[in-house]
Amino acid sequence: MRLTLKSTPRSSLRWRWKRFDETGELALYYLDQAGFSLTPSVPYGWQPVGETLAIPSQRSQQLNVLGLMSRAGDLESYVSEQSINSDVVIACIDAFFPAVDKPTVVVMDKAPIHTSRAMHAKAEEWKQRGIHIFELPSYSPELNLIEILWRFMKYQWLEIEAYQSWQSLVNSVEEILKNFGKDYVINFA
Repeated sequence: MRLTLKSTPRSSLRWRWKRFDETGELALYYLDQAGFSLTPSVPYGWQPVGETLAIPSQRSQQLNVLGLMSRAGDLESYVSEQSINSDVVIACIDAFFPAVDKPTVVVMDKAPIHTSRAMHAKAEEWKQRGIHIFELPSYSPELNLIEILWRFMKYQWLEIEAYQSWQSLVNSVEEILKNFGKDYVINFA
């Protein structure tokens, strides 16, 4: 199968890729990174009138996760306390896809680390190996399925106890990543 990105409108490409992924004609992955710290992500809360509820919060270092996820929920992740930059993204793509047996599309947003000179230089090599990078339109996180994983982790799956200590947070994030698809499931219907 030959992938042509220029002649087809991007919106129809996404639907074709989804269909080709479902039939096994290509592999479709979503790439992104997220940061986790001891400052909990609590969008809202309820408390009795006159009562104040407190959530432990403190400044902390950040645990960074780079992930590649398929529509079927297969997840490869890289966890680090170091910043994730273009070199890390390149190394992870090379490690996750040492060889591909069918055309592979990696969907990612236009974050500066995804659009750097180093990434554009590497994209041509990947293309020769059957790995195609697809940049999403700006300001469209809803089109990157792995963003749903980060949202579930931050707002539903990380228990309040995870924020009690740095080690507790690291253990909780790693537990979710390790058991994603088994104990932690998202239905991408």
